[in-house]
Amino acid sequence: MSDPDPADLRRRATDGDRDAVDQLVELAGERGDLTELRQLAEDGNADAAAQLVELATELGDMGELRRLADRGDKDAADQLVELAAERADVGELRRLADGGNRDAADVLAELTEEQDEAE
Repeated sequence: MSDPDPADLRRRATDGDRDAVDQLVELAGERGDLTELRQLAEDGNADAAAQLVELATELGDMGELRRLADRGDKDAADQLVELAAERADVGELRRLADGGNRDAADVLAELTEEQDEAE
């Protein structure tokens, strides 16, 4: 069986075919197509948004995670905090904490405490 044609799937999705939308999300995820996932997510598809967060996390794409988190995506914010913590990115953690993210504030406090103990 051949792969579905993305152009045909997009046309069908535009016409309201939910199966075509689901196939587009799956195909974009498999191909690592952030652009396609971003468009589907912006069109309101929750599965595409979740797949976008997952793929951005796998790629370590802090810019994409930041963009999504800044738009209110809680999962993206959680992943951004986790990635920033792994990288000891104090600047990003501070930015998130200053924006009201309690998890980032907690991680930032832990990192600061660890640094103070090391000195």
